[in-house]
Amino acid sequence: MPSSPRNYKSEYSKYQAAQLQKKKRAARNKARRMMVKTGAVRPGDKKDVSHRNGNPLDNRRKNLTVKPQSKNRSYPRNRKAGKRFHGS
Repeated sequence: MPSSPRNYKSEYSKYQAAQLQKKKRAARNKARRMMVKTGAVRPGDKKDVSHRNGNPLDNRRKNLTVKPQSKNRSYPRNRKAGKRFHGS
């Protein structure tokens, strides 16, 4: 059963354009810039800056950690699943 093609314009207008999502995206980008400045990550190094408590708005240094993309993106992203820790 073929699915219909994604409507990216609709997705953006309904979700990504929301003020809260813009703030979260900006906070995630800021966390990445902070870690680049400290030397923990480099552009293009295939590492993610992970928020230990799962809150992208919490950019305290003790809440940030560096993980490989495969580890940081390996758990489901929904309210029911929550954030599970794998290793460090």
